[in-house]
Amino acid sequence: MSSLDLAIIGNCAYQALIDKMGKIVWACFPRFDGDPVFCSLLEPTGENADRGFFDIELLGYSHGEQRYLHNSAILVTRLHDKEGNAIEITDFAPRFKQFDRMFRPLTIVRHVQPIAGNPRIRVRVRPTFEYAALRPQQTRGSNHIRYVGSDTALRLTTDAPISFIADEMPFVVEQPITMMMGDDESLRASLQTTAREFYENTRTYWREWVRYLSIPFEWQADVIRAAITLKLCAQEETGAIIAAGTTSIPESADSGRNWDYRFCWLRDAYFVVHALNRLGATRTMEDFLHYIMNVIGGAPNGDLQPVYGVATEAKLTEQHVTTLAGYRGMGPVRRGNDAYHQVQNDVYGSVVLTLTQLFFDRRLERPGNTALFGRLEQLGEKATQLYDKPDAGIWEHRTTAKVHTFSSLMCWAATDRLSKIAHQIGLDKRAEHWRGVAGKIREVILDRAWDEKQNSLVESFDGDELDAALLLVHELGFLAADDPRFIGTVEAIGKTLKRGNYLFRYKSDDFGAAENAFNICTFWYIDALAAIGRVDEAREMFEHMLARRNHLGLLSEDLDPKTGELWGNFPQTYSMVGLISSAMRLSVPWEEGY
Repeated sequence: MSSLDLAIIGNCAYQALIDKMGKIVWACFPRFDGDPVFCSLLEPTGENADRGFFDIELLGYSHGEQRYLHNSAILVTRLHDKEGNAIEITDFAPRFKQFDRMFRPLTIVRHVQPIAGNPRIRVRVRPTFEYAALRPQQTRGSNHIRYVGSDTALRLTTDAPISFIADEMPFVVEQPITMMMGDDESLRASLQTTAREFYENTRTYWREWVRYLSIPFEWQADVIRAAITLKLCAQEETGAIIAAGTTSIPESADSGRNWDYRFCWLRDAYFVVHALNRLGATRTMEDFLHYIMNVIGGAPNGDLQPVYGVATEAKLTEQHVTTLAGYRGMGPVRRGNDAYHQVQNDVYGSVVLTLTQLFFDRRLERPGNTALFGRLEQLGEKATQLYDKPDAGIWEHRTTAKVHTFSSLMCWAATDRLSKIAHQIGLDKRAEHWRGVAGKIREVILDRAWDEKQNSLVESFDGDELDAALLLVHELGFLAADDPRFIGTVEAIGKTLKRGNYLFRYKSDDFGAAENAFNICTFWYIDALAAIGRVDEAREMFEHMLARRNHLGLLSEDLDPKTGELWGNFPQTYSMVGLISSAMRLSVPWEEGY
């Protein structure tokens, strides 16, 4: 049975997921939203049911361990057999500076080292193409195997016996072997020299990258792992940061809540930028800011949609993939996401909040100017028009539309930040205008979304349901931490949506009652508790969340509050951002930690 005890390797061009036994079960080429050439995580069907993976099997396997090299994205898997033989597999995606630019080839490097006895292994390389619809043809060379499809090909280059790999024959590992798989190109130097240089340069890159991070005194290793994972979700070519590296892992068992998350949601943007800023990862942050600028530059009439492709594609037509049965056989498997044509009015605030960074951060090479402010004012006008109009809301309800309070709150945030930007760049009349608009929207929200009976803000205007997104009213500057209305909202949400140590987004949606907690909401609740002074309780919940991560410190979107099992797409950017932000908030200062 599949589980999310998976590792991630990547180089900001592609990702691969590897299970505890060293099997690559998911990898999309040529980019995050591409064809999953290794797709066994979602169980291919029909004649390709036994394909979609890259396995290094230790015969007589008994047990194993897995870890990352210190402060890196280089994975080490150690496997032992029942007779005391053992191997060590080192997996990584090359990434380092070369010729004054970042070198990040579509290459998986796998190095196998015998570390005890005479281990016997079987290597099985079984990619598929076209979402497991096509089995590639194999051709052999003196030291490589080509996997050829209708319009693409992959090449495995190795110093292991080609016949043993092509025919999947067991063999004894007497000395280290290396395998490099990726684009159908010949190496320009020896395999051993190339692999060694790639390894050393990649290890140096990650350790240098981590050295310049700003991290809290407490939970340092946890934040570093979350930061590396967040970096691995950045498509460096365009600056996009995807929501997750997978599609169609259900939010809960047999729920049908299976979505393709390999895209960029505008709702995530502010929180991602906030985390990157606190980490000091300014290059990644600036690249993402300019991805957002490209999105609004291509938006007709300033109309924004909730989600875009990694190269700002607007059309993400959703299709069901019949050649994949799904995670644990729980279909459907979806390619694309129809949320792109939903109405979500919070996106205008998300973009303005995100790009506010450009006007206040003096580290950035390309700061905001009056021209950009003019474009943001267009979004402010949209927010002013739409703050009291029905939409699908932040959680993308597919069959119902309401005036969602969080959407209205984000529209308020757009106008509030425009007033601050205008003041910053010396446009005092525009600052006064937007300050007045923000004040009017705020009055309406407090009038229409406040429920005296529950002493709380509610999910929609004149409604009575609660929504965990409203835990953000202090974070966004709408209510002060000591405002009784914020405290009441936190207490009401905790009473209604908290299950054990975890938070649900809401009680129910188009698919029925929610079954699993939503990890980012738990982190929002932790932050809200800390803001209102319940710090000990917040720290206890944070430690519970750390304990729910998988064996390598990674989180998915959701978890079962009863069993602690992870569900939903993986690894989830939102969840890692939540971990980073909560750790930063809760940690003792460095000067008090010694």
